[in-house]
Amino acid sequence: MSKEEKVAKELLHFIEDSPSVFHVVDNIKKKLNRLGFQELKEEEGWKPEAEKGYYVVRNDSSIIAFRLPAQEIKGFHMVATHGDSPTFKLKEQPELSVEDQYIKLNTEKYGGMIHSSWLDRPLSVAGRIVVRNEEGKTEVKLVNVDKNLLIIPSLAIHMNRDVNKGYEYNPQIDLLPFLGLGKKKEAKAMLLKEVATTAGVRKEDILGQDLFLYVREKGCLAGIKQELVVSPKLDDLQCVHAALEAFGERKPKEFVNVLAVFDNEEVGSATAQGADSTFLKYTLARVGEALGWTDEERCRMMAGSFLISADNAHAVHPNHPEKSEPGNRPYLGGGIVIKYHGSQKYTTDGVSAAAMKLWCEKAKVPYQSFYNRSDMIGGSTLGNISNSQVSVTSVDIGLPQLAMHSAIETAAGADSAAAIKVFKVFWTE
Repeated sequence: MSKEEKVAKELLHFIEDSPSVFHVVDNIKKKLNRLGFQELKEEEGWKPEAEKGYYVVRNDSSIIAFRLPAQEIKGFHMVATHGDSPTFKLKEQPELSVEDQYIKLNTEKYGGMIHSSWLDRPLSVAGRIVVRNEEGKTEVKLVNVDKNLLIIPSLAIHMNRDVNKGYEYNPQIDLLPFLGLGKKKEAKAMLLKEVATTAGVRKEDILGQDLFLYVREKGCLAGIKQELVVSPKLDDLQCVHAALEAFGERKPKEFVNVLAVFDNEEVGSATAQGADSTFLKYTLARVGEALGWTDEERCRMMAGSFLISADNAHAVHPNHPEKSEPGNRPYLGGGIVIKYHGSQKYTTDGVSAAAMKLWCEKAKVPYQSFYNRSDMIGGSTLGNISNSQVSVTSVDIGLPQLAMHSAIETAAGADSAAAIKVFKVFWTE
């Protein structure tokens, strides 16, 4: 088995074990715990020590890990990613009866997905619930209903002859998941009962929930050489996995190594746990305070710091090459994508791009560039948003993929391996 195939299979296992953003963070915590990292609480005092690793979690859905060097510190070397993906969130009391025969669930969109890609696939529910414990206090539990539970059925072509000419899906009508057969009297709390059984709690003790749909199909390798990775949530768990693999055992020399995995990137990041929050800002400030830095020293450290914003990028599409910019054309398997935008949707400039290229060259991995076509509007990502809170030299990169924001996306295993290599170089300086 090649190194690229091994990394790709490890990525698929990570995604399979991460059906919600809460599970993403929980899996990161478990790996860091195995590597000897210590959890810090935001509400408690911090006393970090040289060469030791630490992490702090906010809202169960965002995590920042850091490791201190043994010698004099010059700043922070940070990689920012996001753990959330477009999906559907369950509303409170979601069960809806249809003509006293069917039961479906009431949901709302989370992020901008390709609607049609969610149809006719086995789905289930995962996330967190908040329960009343024996002491009468609240306790958070992760839950994953690990079975084929739901489906969003298409309307037959015989009932919509124009569907292949283009169709605008109504989220309140066309995209509600079908739970199964049942009478109206059975519908009430039917899903909640299933969730309670799965979590090992009483239905009556569930006081709150953040539950999301996820695709049950497992990711796989594909392509004539098995070089492709086909899976849900490649945006952005491919970058999360690569960064986590590189981060865990790296021993920093002159910089504090930082890995940030934020929630809510897909809905704008303007939340208490998003990239536009105080989470990274306060974490870095508290590290400096614990190390006894003055205000001047803290400013010097930030001036010497660097942020890699890692969020997947669009590759040239085999059926629609005309959609890519004519001069900068990233391909699957072509390595790290450095992303540019004249209006600063991406933070890359000449200085940060040059630094990133040097790290890629040192790691012996290829790099390529991405611009949006000048007549097309692209998306935004973590770099410029996090810079509103923590202003440092930054570059936006990603791994090339197809079908971004589809329920199932496509990438290349070689690019995951390349990202791990370059992150290791970045975090060993």
